[in-house]
Amino acid sequence: MPRTLRLTPNDIPVHVIQRGNNRQACFFDEQDYIAYSHWLKQYAHEYKVDIHAWVFMTNHVHLLCTPRQTNGISLMMQALGRQYVRYINKTYSRSGTLWEGRFKSSLVQTEAYLLQVYRYIELNPVRAGMVSSPDDYKWSSYQINAKGKHSELCAPHEVYLALANSPRARLAAYQQLVKQQLDTSIVADITLATHKGLAIGDPLFMSRIEALAVSATSHAKAS
Repeated sequence: MPRTLRLTPNDIPVHVIQRGNNRQACFFDEQDYIAYSHWLKQYAHEYKVDIHAWVFMTNHVHLLCTPRQTNGISLMMQALGRQYVRYINKTYSRSGTLWEGRFKSSLVQTEAYLLQVYRYIELNPVRAGMVSSPDDYKWSSYQINAKGKHSELCAPHEVYLALANSPRARLAAYQQLVKQQLDTSIVADITLATHKGLAIGDPLFMSRIEALAVSATSHAKAS
């Protein structure tokens, strides 16, 4: 059976989830997180993908990113996955797969949902009961987006930059935004969209994505 067409048009943000096989751990030591973030930065740069937000959990990864070239996200995730699996297998004298098949993804409407997905990702450790505040979790982009920590990995999205005119005011605005509890319906919508590979946005955005999908499918069949 052919794989489902994965649609990631240039310049439209995408929420990506990569899980460990059978939901088993994919990070075992602090050095593993460091290695993964290093290669994520390397391949994001190589394949022209802007990384806006992330969280590295024990057994899965969330990314919010925008591709700037065709197939950039798929190429980035393939290269990153292969490199990291080689590293893990060598480091821990293991063999076989690490990841649960292909990564899952969801196209995100910029205006209505982008900052919601920022929050969804960085609050993941809080929802999982690992910490009481996103500030307490080391392996996420919260320290960059909310506290101004320098990062060569993070590429702030225009919507995030529009929160305020100055860096200090922007950080304060983002902190206040994250403090607002995410509505349970938003959490459910984002979770379902990513799990099912659906876009998330208003009806106009959904119609636009549907049209792009039909065009892409027709082109693929013609080829």
